[in-house]
Amino acid sequence: MDDQLVLVTGGTGFIAQYCILALLKAGYRVRTTIRSPSREAEVRAHLKVGGAEPGDRLSFTVANLTADQGWAQAVAGCTYVLHGASPTPTGEQLREEDWIKPAVEGNLRVLRAARDAGVKRVVLTSAFGAICAGHKPMTRPFDESDWSDLTARHVWPYQKSKTLSERAAWDFIAREGGRLELSAVNPTAVLGPVLGPDYSHSIGLIRNLLAGQPGCPKINSGFVDVRDVADLHLLAMTHPAAKGERFLAISGESMWVIDVARVLRQRLGAAASKVPTRVLPNWLVRLITLRNPVMKGALPLLGLNMNATSEKAIRLLGWAPRSRDAAIVATAESLIRLRETPGLGGPLVDR
Repeated sequence: MDDQLVLVTGGTGFIAQYCILALLKAGYRVRTTIRSPSREAEVRAHLKVGGAEPGDRLSFTVANLTADQGWAQAVAGCTYVLHGASPTPTGEQLREEDWIKPAVEGNLRVLRAARDAGVKRVVLTSAFGAICAGHKPMTRPFDESDWSDLTARHVWPYQKSKTLSERAAWDFIAREGGRLELSAVNPTAVLGPVLGPDYSHSIGLIRNLLAGQPGCPKINSGFVDVRDVADLHLLAMTHPAAKGERFLAISGESMWVIDVARVLRQRLGAAASKVPTRVLPNWLVRLITLRNPVMKGALPLLGLNMNATSEKAIRLLGWAPRSRDAAIVATAESLIRLRETPGLGGPLVDR
């Protein structure tokens, strides 16, 4: 594998950094894209926390999903591409277009460059949001045959962007992909040990529970450890059975937030002393969202079972994720370490 170079897009991302760690451990050379050269030191510091000091086995290149410049150089000489970078809007973007257009165009930009460079396969980091949104209550677990229904009333712009950008990727491969192969990984909420103060949005759930939020909304979610998500990316990258397939990533069955809280209290002892023990009634959650509009997106999820299955990845690829409880505990322990590390953390409630 020493002669095989893999591009990982969006090297500052949580999943991307674990993909880099897994690739280095497996013996690949890695190139990663960042939007500014100033971020290289940060990425290398995070990888060091993860146990890797790759030196020149890791290289950096500047490329932005919103522009063509830099992508030909980024993919040059690469056998594979793991594409997880996503131009998530920041600030007060209210138009869906602010989410959807950059996500769709970004995917096409990377795929086009990969095709033109003779890359063998691209693994796209999609999301459970491209599978689960807009459905009526399900009587079975979600699987890879499901797609989010964008005609439904309550679909977040993020979920629309993930759905439309993954659809665009598959359409591109079918119409003009040439010899380029595509696989997709669709993770549920991603947990796992944090490498620094910048981490997955899903980890905010664990952080807020540890910080003593008032209670647990009746929300259900699947969970998966980021290390297992990275392993699934590598399997999807090289396994012959992964060509042209999407793989949902969840460990076991989904959980209610109160059950996550119970795991923390049972496993962490005094460190989980602030973790709430009561379920918030739905009417109270609705009241809270009047004061905190950021939480409005959670309203359509109240009381919905969001269970899913990774049977396909386990059967076809031999994927073997760690337990959901292990992922929850590892996340919490890493947040506590981060808080206690001078210059990195600070009080959990402040982040």
